[in-house]
Amino acid sequence: MPAKKQLDQLVSQFQKKRPIRAGSLIITLYGDAIVPRGGTVWLGSLAKLLEPVGINERLVRTSVYRLVKENWLQAEKIGRCSYYSLTGPGLRRFEQAFKHVYEMSTWEWTGSWTLVLLTQLEAEARRRVREELKWLSFGSIGQGVMIHPRIQREELLPLLQEWEALDDTIVMQTHPVEPLSSRAMRREVRESWNLDELGGRYRRFLDQFRPLWQELKDEDTLSPEDCLIARTLLIHEYRKILLRDPQLPDALLPGDWEGRSARQLCRNLYRQIYERAEEWLDQTLENASGPLPGPNEGFYRRFGGLRD
Repeated sequence: MPAKKQLDQLVSQFQKKRPIRAGSLIITLYGDAIVPRGGTVWLGSLAKLLEPVGINERLVRTSVYRLVKENWLQAEKIGRCSYYSLTGPGLRRFEQAFKHVYEMSTWEWTGSWTLVLLTQLEAEARRRVREELKWLSFGSIGQGVMIHPRIQREELLPLLQEWEALDDTIVMQTHPVEPLSSRAMRREVRESWNLDELGGRYRRFLDQFRPLWQELKDEDTLSPEDCLIARTLLIHEYRKILLRDPQLPDALLPGDWEGRSARQLCRNLYRQIYERAEEWLDQTLENASGPLPGPNEGFYRRFGGLRD
């Protein structure tokens, strides 16, 4: 199937989802395309970028308004035009959400875990903090006890303070006293993060995007706008999986873990199409001063380096 038809199929799959979470896609667009270019964009630019995936201007406006109410975005009105950027808290949440999306390097796990005890929080606060921690890919090892292998205590404390939960939350860092990948530990990890379900999500990601990658290797005729659509959907679907994946060390993962293939596919496809997508962004994105500047140097370090 030609690449354009593969892309149309991806767009159709996105449009069939109910409900269509336009706000989540807007956050993906900010993280992938707008933040590297200064972070502020005209609302009309967002609408133009999202229209090809079936999100009309009215839904863009409604979703942006909701993101403002949720303290993700802030508005600046100049004349009749509105320009939006991430708030301070929104930027911190964005950085956590995108922290591992573009990484390729592996890390050496020392066997340490960060434990968060929520037992002293009031019921509503416990529910809210638990959801925030799950959004950061924490796993649950018991009622009121959350765990993560990568996020360190010092990274978590400012977030707990922002959530007004620091004084009633206990955060501890463990040190290993037994083999790092014991049978009991592997079973606990599989249950705490539901690795079977997570692996299934990675398999579906591979089934979605591998046909497009294979077609592009043989015949790449996608336009700059097509490439931007493909790149946005690619990162959006990959980011949603990573929100539940703590990037466990290899010692605790199955030998055939689908996350490895998904990361490689995401890198390969992104590198194939990013330049033409940037051409479309050059033509489309505006702030109060005119066209947005080009992407910063950090952008080109994604996936171990975009430039050969």
